[in-house]
Amino acid sequence: MAAGAFSAFERMVAWRYLRSRRREGFVSVITGISLIGIALGVATLIIVMAVMNGFRIELLDRILGLNGHMLVRAETRLVTDFDPLAQQIAAIDGVIRVAPVIEGQVMASSDAAAAGALVRGVRQSDLRSLKLVSDNIVAGDLDRFGAPDTIFVGVRLARQLGAFPGATITLLTPRGTVTPFGVTPRVKQYRVAGLFEVGMSEYDSTFIFMPLAEAQRYFRTGDAVTALEIMTADPDNIARFRQPISEQLRPDLRLVDWQQINSGYFSALQVERNVMFLILTLIILVAALNMISGLVMLVKDKGRDIAILRTMGASSGAVMRVFFLAGASVGVSGTVIGVTLGTVFCANIEAIRQAISTLLGTQLFSPEIYFLSQMPAEMDVGEVIAVVIMALSLSMLATLYPAFRAARLDPVEALRYE
Repeated sequence: MAAGAFSAFERMVAWRYLRSRRREGFVSVITGISLIGIALGVATLIIVMAVMNGFRIELLDRILGLNGHMLVRAETRLVTDFDPLAQQIAAIDGVIRVAPVIEGQVMASSDAAAAGALVRGVRQSDLRSLKLVSDNIVAGDLDRFGAPDTIFVGVRLARQLGAFPGATITLLTPRGTVTPFGVTPRVKQYRVAGLFEVGMSEYDSTFIFMPLAEAQRYFRTGDAVTALEIMTADPDNIARFRQPISEQLRPDLRLVDWQQINSGYFSALQVERNVMFLILTLIILVAALNMISGLVMLVKDKGRDIAILRTMGASSGAVMRVFFLAGASVGVSGTVIGVTLGTVFCANIEAIRQAISTLLGTQLFSPEIYFLSQMPAEMDVGEVIAVVIMALSLSMLATLYPAFRAARLDPVEALRYE
């Protein structure tokens, strides 16, 4: 019996102690609840972390894909003489796109409705190179973008206004003509040449793209633009581009990157992600505490068996390993089931969401609230490994006290009244 660690004898005894018998049914129920708790805790933690990672990645891709990684703005309102500057910045290693843009807020109206919108004036070639838009044209053709008095509208804004390709909408901006009686708003009608859908509701319900030359006339900027939009090959390491680009700028220009513009938003996401990880870890901790209570009851119930094993020659270490193996088996099994369940759920999360929405007759993931049209889930291997290590560590620690208590059981005291 005094075999090495986790010998065949120890595995056999541990397995027999975990099997359900009528007289020991309550202990087996507690063990089963512990296994289910660990599995659900691990699965929930993996799913939540994957969804939050998916949110961050999808939002980052769409925000950077439409707004650029860096912006060159003027200390005044407009950037003048921008084409030579754009060529100098584009020559820097790692810069893949530099585009002049004009932005302005307008009121868009049609016969059906009215809504606030953000007009972005760009050149046709720059819009074509903006893959997030050019690859998601749902109606119309980009070849028509340069035609006089034509615009491209986000699909949600078009639905709200009831304006589809061929229809006209009226744009009103307060940047109009100055008269002795004040500023007269500028009003002009444009024909919708196409619709785009980038998959982020805030953009699809707000953005209007207009040819750059027409935007300069409409907003009365002359030959200037409001900013130069820069895209790089490595947005996560945006700091390394700051110095070479700043060296090309005139004193009246300033450079801002996406981390500065969206710092509060992504910091809030990171804080929420860390807090959710800590909160959901408590599920696994509660399951581990259940495991302790179940093993303590098992040790108490098996006191006579332990005493007999000790009198037959089993060492205290062998008894300790038996109960350690029994508890560890529950922890490992629950972790494996949890990882499998979490992985399958993440791989089919959008289909599951749609099925539940159809079953309940309600929308569980509103794009107007969560900004994205689909529920994203992006599993990170490092995070999954961290969850597995944490679950296994808590499970192993939970078995130490019951196993130590079983090893210290005095066989004389256990058999005195038998």
